[in-house]
Amino acid sequence: MNCKKEYRQEYLTGERALFMGKDLRIYDTIFADGESPLKESRNIELFGCMFKWKYPLWYSKNIIAKDCAWFDMARAGVWYTENITAEDCVIEAPKNFRRCRGVTLKNVSFSDAAETLWSCDGVKLENVMAKGDYFAMNSSDLNVSGFTLYGNYSFDGVKNAEISDSKLLTKDAFWNSENITVRDSFISGEYLGWNAKNLTLINCTIESLQGMCYIDNLVMKNCKLINTTLAFEYSTVDAVIDSKIDSVINPSGGSITADSIGELILERDKIDPSKTKITVRDNA
Repeated sequence: MNCKKEYRQEYLTGERALFMGKDLRIYDTIFADGESPLKESRNIELFGCMFKWKYPLWYSKNIIAKDCAWFDMARAGVWYTENITAEDCVIEAPKNFRRCRGVTLKNVSFSDAAETLWSCDGVKLENVMAKGDYFAMNSSDLNVSGFTLYGNYSFDGVKNAEISDSKLLTKDAFWNSENITVRDSFISGEYLGWNAKNLTLINCTIESLQGMCYIDNLVMKNCKLINTTLAFEYSTVDAVIDSKIDSVINPSGGSITADSIGELILERDKIDPSKTKITVRDNA
C-alpha cells in the first residue's frame, strides 16, 4: 500500500476528523470524541491506534489495522466497508462489522460481540475470541479456525461456512443456515442446527438438548454426543457417532450408527420408521 502521508501520536476530535482520507499511515493516534472520523476513507494503515467514539470506519475500502483498540463507545465501528484486515486487536464495542465485504480478523478479541459480524460476505477468522449473542448472523462465505465463542444464537442464517478447531458455547447455533461444515470442534448448546440445510459435523464433540432437529441433510462423521437427548427429530441424517447417544426421537430418514442409544423414540403416527436405518455397535 503506497501511503503518502503519515500521522503520529495525534489526538483527533470532532466529527469526521479525517473524512475521505486517502493513502494514510496512522501511528499511535487516538480518535476521541467525534463521530465517523474515517468515513469514506481509502487505503489506510493503522498501527497502535485507539477508537473512542462511534462509527469510525464506514463506507471505507482497503483498511489494515494492527494492535488497535475499539473502546466501548466506538460501537457500530465498521459498517459497509470493503477489504479490511484487523490483526492483534481488542474490540470492546458491540455491533461491529456490519454489511462488510472481505473481512480478515486474526488474533482479535471481542469482549462484547452482541450483533457483531452481521450480513458480511467473505470473512476469515483466525484465533478470534468473542463473547456475545447473535454472532455472524446472515453472513456468507466464512472460513473460521481457532475460534472461541461465548454467546447464544450464533451463525443464524449463515451460508457457506467452514469452521475448524473451535470451541462454541452457544445454544441455537446454526439455525436457518446452509452449507456449513464444522471440523475438530467442541459445541455445547441446546437446539443446535434447527432448520439448517446441509450441515456437516466431522470429528466434533457435541452436547445438546434437542440438537440437530429439523435439518435437511445432516451429516455427522466420527462425532461424540455427550449428554445429548431428543436428537434428530424430523431430520434427514447420515450420522456415524463414536459414543453413546442418550436419546433419539423421530428422525425423518437416513442412517444412524452409534455405540448405543439410551432411548429410541419412533412414533409411527409422526414418521415412517422404515426410512431410517439404525445400527448399534453395543461396545459401550
